Amino acid sequence: MIKIEEEIAQRLYNYENPKRIAFSIKYPLLKKPIIFLRHKARDIKNFFDFRIKYERKNDFFNCIVVRHQSILRRKLGNSDYKLQEQKIINLRQALQRLNGVIIQPNHIFSLWKIIGKPKYENGYVDGMLLANGKVIKGLGGGLCQLSNFLYWIFLHAPIETVERYHHSMDVFPDSGRTLPFGGGATILYNFIDLKVKNTSAYPWQLKIWLTDNHLKGLILSPHRLPQKFHVFEKNHFFIKRGKQYFRHNEIYQETKIEGKVEKIIKITTNFAPVLYGVTNEYLQKNNFKVLDFTNRYFFDKKAKKG
Repeated sequence: MIKIEEEIAQRLYNYENPKRIAFSIKYPLLKKPIIFLRHKARDIKNFFDFRIKYERKNDFFNCIVVRHQSILRRKLGNSDYKLQEQKIINLRQALQRLNGVIIQPNHIFSLWKIIGKPKYENGYVDGMLLANGKVIKGLGGGLCQLSNFLYWIFLHAPIETVERYHHSMDVFPDSGRTLPFGGGATILYNFIDLKVKNTSAYPWQLKIWLTDNHLKGLILSPHRLPQKFHVFEKNHFFIKRGKQYFRHNEIYQETKIEGKVEKIIKITTNFAPVLYGVTNEYLQKNNFKVLDFTNRYFFDKKAKKG
């Protein structure tokens, strides 16, 4: 626990003493040109990465590697409920390109490469987006539920994460949460992507669809895989720093073969400022542990060592 508290102290110090400010924030007029250049750079990088390959078939493999479902409508703070209905339209458009996708061994799945840029003419509509911790309306909004869903099922299959970004802020209080905090992946066309590599000896295939209330999906394989994966969290708590709260946990993946644990690896550590009001009632209701760092003084240990 002492080591964890030292790591949290360093993260709080870094949060309170940022070393750099994004160029696009310092110079807002340059934001659009910067995004344009980053899009082009990403296009060139992907073009020359010959591992990013996929095919799509309507015939599905027989063996189920993992299955999962995600509820489509949840209470998300005070956000406009209509935006969740718009989100479902956007999900439906993306699934037309994702359903049936096959990734061969050693090839890489890229979410944006497969679904492409959301456009009104392709059936996408305005949905809920998060920008700098605020809920806004924007084209293709809601596709983050798809990236969250995919990342979670990928963690239960023999894959290697090539590119994944976690949400940098805890925007909404828990409402019907069934997965660990920070177990998803955020995306932004076309320079924040979700990419994973098939590390198994066999191809795997996505079967993914919508029901009235859920996003559902499977990863399928032509052969039974020996591994079974379990993903869990540790050290989940809120951190109080004066009037500001932060949220912390660690995500682990356990691999079993024939019922025997072969390895346990830490996937990520999540640390994010909380943007909603945290009350004692909320903490007690959800049985959340709180670490109070209000009166702790920090110094930059890394800088001091240098």
